Formats: sequence, C-alpha cells, structure tokens
Amino acid sequence: MVIVDTTIWVDYFGGVDNPETAWLDRESPRQRLGLTDLILCEVLQGIRDSREFRHVQDELLTFDVIPASGVGIAIAAAQNYRMLRQRGYTVRKTIDCWIATFCLLTGNQLLHRDHDFDPFEKVLGLQVVKA
Repeated sequence: MVIVDTTIWVDYFGGVDNPETAWLDRESPRQRLGLTDLILCEVLQGIRDSREFRHVQDELLTFDVIPASGVGIAIAAAQNYRMLRQRGYTVRKTIDCWIATFCLLTGNQLLHRDHDFDPFEKVLGLQVVKA
C-alpha cells in the first residue's frame, strides 16, 4: 500500500499541480492507497469551511484509514528520532517521525513532499514513491 502524506492531500484538494498530485490522480484507480488516522486529522484540521470539511472528509474516507497509534509505534518513533539526531538530522515534526516509523514497521511506501522524511529514506530505508 502507498500511504499518502498530508503534504500531498493538501496540494491535491487545493488544486495544486505538481508531480506528486499528478501521480495521485493517475495512480489512484490502480494503486492501493491509504492514510493514517493522524494524516486524516492533520488534513481536516486545516480546513476552515464546513462544506469543504465534509467534502474532503468524505473523499478521504473512501481510502484505507489506518490507526497508527500505540505504545510500540510511539517508542519506535522516538528511537528513530534519537538515532537520526545522533547522525546529525533533526526532524522538525513528531507526526512525521510517527508516519515514517509507521511506514517502516508496516512495509508501506510513502508519497510525500516534505524534506523531514528524507533522512528516514536515506538512513533507515523508508520506501518513498518517486513521482
């Protein structure tokens, strides 16, 4: 499965044309796509208009929404953060550590436009979709 990050959904629903949104548009009928509950929350919390909120919520709920919580993922995300820091990489957002760690633990690929995921790919072998 390909987990689609918040950065892509925001661009997609905002009508932004870039290689990742083009990939999403082209591949959504062919690929199994999903998002975590944390990504769902991140996308929805940024929407101000109630009608748009319902529309985006309905669209996102057509994909697999996977719970990405639990003590195991929390500890693994913290360990990954610490290990990357020791190697000179600082990941700015805890949620990005969580999403990357979830993908690493579950073997899912990630489609994103966020440099915070780069060290996870470079150092830890996160599988990233290249649009």
